[in-house]
Amino acid sequence: MVNSIEYRAPSNIALIKYWGKRGVQIPQNPSMSFTLSNSVTKTKMTWSEGDSQTLFLFEGESNPSFEEKILKFRKTWEEKYPVLKNLDLKIESSNTFPHSAGIASSASSMASLSLCFAHVVSKLTNNLDHKNDFLEQASSFARLGSGSACRSLFGGVVTWGEWNDETSNQFASKVDALPLSWNEWGDAILIVSSKEKPVSSREGHALMDSHPYAETRYKEATDRVSQLHQIMKEERLMDFCDLVEKEALELHGLMMNSTPSFILMRPESLGIIEKVRAFRKRTGLPVCFTLDAGPNVHLLYALKNKEEVKNFIESELTPFLEEGRWIDDKVGNGPEINHG
Repeated sequence: MVNSIEYRAPSNIALIKYWGKRGVQIPQNPSMSFTLSNSVTKTKMTWSEGDSQTLFLFEGESNPSFEEKILKFRKTWEEKYPVLKNLDLKIESSNTFPHSAGIASSASSMASLSLCFAHVVSKLTNNLDHKNDFLEQASSFARLGSGSACRSLFGGVVTWGEWNDETSNQFASKVDALPLSWNEWGDAILIVSSKEKPVSSREGHALMDSHPYAETRYKEATDRVSQLHQIMKEERLMDFCDLVEKEALELHGLMMNSTPSFILMRPESLGIIEKVRAFRKRTGLPVCFTLDAGPNVHLLYALKNKEEVKNFIESELTPFLEEGRWIDDKVGNGPEINHG
């Protein structure tokens, strides 16, 4: 009997960055993020009784580098749930945005894949029937595939890493008790380059092991999660912008201070940053930038100001973008299921 399940899982954009890890994908500091809505990976898993074959297609074609990661990830699930060993799997995946360009495609892909595995396990066993158990387990396994992926299992504002009694290093959790206005924020993802990054996030994390400012960074980031949480509770929008921008620049500063040093921002990235700061000063609107480990800039803003922000992008930022391209995204509600 052939069965199938399909999940759409979003990417996320970190407000407080996860950079540096220990042990088996344990973060050196907690992080906090907005879950996105339109930047998603769609993964369909088809399974049947068999001899443990795995066929993986990315956007309709074989991809050996991705397939290697998928096979390793399957073995991780099989170690805990041996019932998966007797299945033939066909896994089909596609993105709505460029992969490996600093828009956390590994987050959305590993989140959607983890949801598919968790679904199969729940069908074959009685281990994951409770919704909280299902999401926590999927988040915990997503973390093993890509650290930031664990945050993509939940909508809205999400945190991962221990910083209060309700948080964990093993899985992410939704940040509750925040004003609903934070669900009404947009993220204009400004595509400076869709090319694959010259340095992977995995390599960047590893360089933190010998980084001269590592311990200072971890303490500061932990403090900043608490600070940002308070800022968001009190809706201090300009303080939010200041702290989020500091975090973005500090992440890239850590890359520049690593040994070996590397730079992922491009001149266009810096041009956008200067324009954003000038726009905020000129208009008084709470609009700010952040970047993941790549050259592309996320422009965060309250959706009530979308018209002004869209005009700003089209009139001042388009020359900095690859073919004028940007992704119109916003804070989203988390993954979606399609039973197929």
